[in-house]
Amino acid sequence: MWEFLVKRNHPHSFRVLLSSGIKLAGFSLSFCFLPCREQPIFSTRAHVFQIDPNTKKNWVPTSKHAVTVSYFYDSTRNVYRIISLDGSKAIINSTITPNMTFTKTSQKFGQWADSRANTVYGLGFSSEHHLSKFAEKFQEFKEAARLAKEKSQEKMELTSTPSQESAGGDLQSPLTPESINGTDDERAPDMTQNSEPRPEPTQNALPFSHSSAISKHWEAELATLKGNNAKLTAALLESTANVKQWKQQLAAYQEEAERLHKRVTELECVSSQANAVHTHKTELNQTIQELEETLKVKEEEIERLKQEIDNARELQEQRDSLTQKLQEVEIRNKDLEGQLSDLEQRLEKSQNEQEAFRNNLKTLLEILDGKIFELTELRDNLAKLLERS
Repeated sequence: MWEFLVKRNHPHSFRVLLSSGIKLAGFSLSFCFLPCREQPIFSTRAHVFQIDPNTKKNWVPTSKHAVTVSYFYDSTRNVYRIISLDGSKAIINSTITPNMTFTKTSQKFGQWADSRANTVYGLGFSSEHHLSKFAEKFQEFKEAARLAKEKSQEKMELTSTPSQESAGGDLQSPLTPESINGTDDERAPDMTQNSEPRPEPTQNALPFSHSSAISKHWEAELATLKGNNAKLTAALLESTANVKQWKQQLAAYQEEAERLHKRVTELECVSSQANAVHTHKTELNQTIQELEETLKVKEEEIERLKQEIDNARELQEQRDSLTQKLQEVEIRNKDLEGQLSDLEQRLEKSQNEQEAFRNNLKTLLEILDGKIFELTELRDNLAKLLERS
């Protein structure tokens, strides 16, 4: 519909609107394919900070904990970006340019300034190794961005020179003063004819009639040029009004395209972060599997230790039981030792009594022997007396 209106109103303005339409179509195409053409090429985790916009001195944390910070590469536009999301909020969306510099301010902290975002980003890493790796990647992608920019500028210079020449010639051809009022060669005969005095009538009618015909011819040409000039002036005014209207529409389209571009950038960040989250989720799943295996081993070891503890408890109970029995045996042994001591004392006393009894008996036997001997002598004496008598 726009092509028809342009051709109908002013054919020479068709190329301008067509080129603008191509640019708008290019924006729409880039919006359609942005999420697919940009992928993360390096990721790490860090705490994200931004400089305080009021004081320009203090750091303001933009993440409550360490988040994923990734480098992204757009192969279509040859652009490198640093993107980080905290949930669904983009806390870093910085395009790397050749003028940027990443500065290490401490062993675990680095910063860089982004003039487009009008801020300074700061990253706090868990170790110096992660900071050095991020700085190396920043320098590498910065150099790649510089080379890509130089190549794109060379291509733009090569392509813009012939297109500008051809476009300039096409646009200027219907609007030049020469096309409206005629060239100097076309206007020269008219000016000469008007400036020269009319020839006086002579007796020869042929020269007079010839000059009169030439004068009428140039008057007709002049009237035609004036008509063409009026038509072209009206067309020029109409095309100027149309161009102003198209410029306003183009500005509105550009604002809408910019808004869509920002929206697509946010969606692109979410999509890219989703890929990073998916990768991180895969790594976490692997880590969880490893931890589950380790947990199984630890559980088996815990079960083994529990069995050993149960065995140790049983042994402890047996030991306590044996200790108690041993104490009882020792008590009983002491009692027996006391009884044995009493028996020994009683035995010793009995032995002493027996010894005393034996001694008394022995003494008694000795006395008895003496008495028996005396009786024997007495018997013998009595027997002798009997014999004598």
